[in-house]
Amino acid sequence: MEKILEVNDLCKTYIVNKRQNNVLKNISFRIDKGEMVAVMGPSGSGKSTLLYTVSGMDRMTAGNVKFCGRDMEGLSENELAKMRLDDMGFIFQQMYMMKNLSVLDNIILPAVKSKKNTESRSQTAKRARELMKKLGIADIADNDINEVSGGQLQRACICRSMINDPDMIFADEPTGALNRTSSEEVMDELCKLNSEGTTIMCVTHDSKVAARCTRVLFIDDGNIKGEFTLDRSAPLRDRERSLSNWLMEMGW
Repeated sequence: MEKILEVNDLCKTYIVNKRQNNVLKNISFRIDKGEMVAVMGPSGSGKSTLLYTVSGMDRMTAGNVKFCGRDMEGLSENELAKMRLDDMGFIFQQMYMMKNLSVLDNIILPAVKSKKNTESRSQTAKRARELMKKLGIADIADNDINEVSGGQLQRACICRSMINDPDMIFADEPTGALNRTSSEEVMDELCKLNSEGTTIMCVTHDSKVAARCTRVLFIDDGNIKGEFTLDRSAPLRDRERSLSNWLMEMGW
């Protein structure tokens, strides 16, 4: 399998009030092309820090991270920013969007900012509308962001994360601010993207969300304590049950 993300002996340390806080401790794992990997663990275990560090949003203290074969430690801040813009997509619990732009304009903004994009604005907008149609939100393209529901806005964030055809999407609690129905709809779309070949790393506290992934990493106290592979051919309810049993064994 083609490696998209390779992490070896990753450490992340913060200094708070002159005290050292080792948030990540010698973490190693890999994510192959086409996987959908969930990261779970108790609050404060280092889940989000892990996502921010391996995606280059935060600098590692020690270790090595390779994204599509490129050593991220050796990249400058500008090179990291370009990689995040061109080659990665991001979805967050808080649906950050520009309030002065329409939903459509928010979606195409990363493509407008990317130097790798050679399309005209109208071509990019057409492609964005096709993404929106695919995710069932074509009718809100010209709306302001305060005129749509949370579920619609999160699906717009998925469209935005896909606009530059990323090698991988990083999602931090993508359903955390949604009700159960909207959460299931958003996960339907993420699973559909994954089935079409998009690689996804998803931080979540929700075992129902994690059960829809291909693999789960359990992190606690800055260490990966175990991993669990899910059989997507099995009924979802069976996957949820087997994952819940495993999480209990891990001390969840």
